[in-house]
Amino acid sequence: MPFTGKATYSAGPDLPEIAEDVSDLVAINSPTETPLLNALGDPVRSARSTVHEWLEDALLPNSDTLPTQSFTDPQTQTLFEVSHPERFRAGDQVRLDSGSETMLVVAVNVASSELTVIRGYGGSTATTLAADATLRITSNAAFEGADADPARYTTRSRRTNYTQIFSATVEVSGSELAVRQLGLADEMDYMKQQRTRELMRDLENAVINGRAAIASPIGGAEVRRTMQGILGFCQTHRFVPGQNGFPNDPALTEAQLNRALREVWQTSNGNIDLIVVGAGQKRAINAFLASSRRFTGAAETYKDLLSVYESDFGICRVILSRWAPPGTVLLLDSSRIEVLPLGGRSFHFKPLATVGDRESGQILGEYTLELRNENAHGVISGLAG
Repeated sequence: MPFTGKATYSAGPDLPEIAEDVSDLVAINSPTETPLLNALGDPVRSARSTVHEWLEDALLPNSDTLPTQSFTDPQTQTLFEVSHPERFRAGDQVRLDSGSETMLVVAVNVASSELTVIRGYGGSTATTLAADATLRITSNAAFEGADADPARYTTRSRRTNYTQIFSATVEVSGSELAVRQLGLADEMDYMKQQRTRELMRDLENAVINGRAAIASPIGGAEVRRTMQGILGFCQTHRFVPGQNGFPNDPALTEAQLNRALREVWQTSNGNIDLIVVGAGQKRAINAFLASSRRFTGAAETYKDLLSVYESDFGICRVILSRWAPPGTVLLLDSSRIEVLPLGGRSFHFKPLATVGDRESGQILGEYTLELRNENAHGVISGLAG
């Protein structure tokens, strides 16, 4: 459903809006100008404050890494350091991602960050310990009739974004309103449509590229309030060719895309369903099928388009947006993204006082981005084009 800029109930009896609203004008906006907003659709609620907040939580981690340390015997050593000892309990079965050995944790020393384990548990084959290796908790086995372990819990975190006012002024002289126009019936209505199209375009751009101010983000008489965009929020999964083992190809490849999707899948329960790209990366994705295309002599149409990418890690619509930065690919879970109007402040027309022989008014809208669980999304950057 195309994005209209309105919460589905923001015009209800409990939240009256200004009588003249331009949502009907927004509907004629070309969907190619705001493809990401159209893919996300209208929100089911509106923001209630200029400081918009939401809560996030996570499960207790079930993996850790081995820090740099001196291993006396990596094949049989039963005492070694971990980065976060508080994640482990006696009775945990653990294994390194790099091998098939299972170890049983018999003691945890939080003060020294050390685990004491039984190596080769259950007849498994020993794996060599190495710095930066990932140690994953398989499960915990409790003693029969034992007392309960101390309770463990996570702390919910509060995330924040700010609303941003989008505004454009329209002004038409009395003479211009009176004369007959070519191609349109009303000059004022035409100006409303044009300015609304521009503000919708700017809203999509801000959703992707916007940045909130570091100092006084709430705004003030001399400080403009701006919202944080997707690129500003996404920090956990940032992939750059040649860094941290990410395939070093200047042009986007299927191996790179699958690697990024896999890493997001491994560390979150996000379901990536949108791939947002600019023209250069869209052409690179289309080229994934180049080697397997077959055409017969009777074929009169050459198709070079990939609109849906289906992998082991999800089915993703490929969205072409003019506002995705060059060399950048956004991997998004649309179920965790909403573009919300401040209550009663979706795009609308506000007449201004008449001063002289003219009519004037403002197109106004105030919006924010709610991007939940930023680690459920990803960004590939530094690509050619």
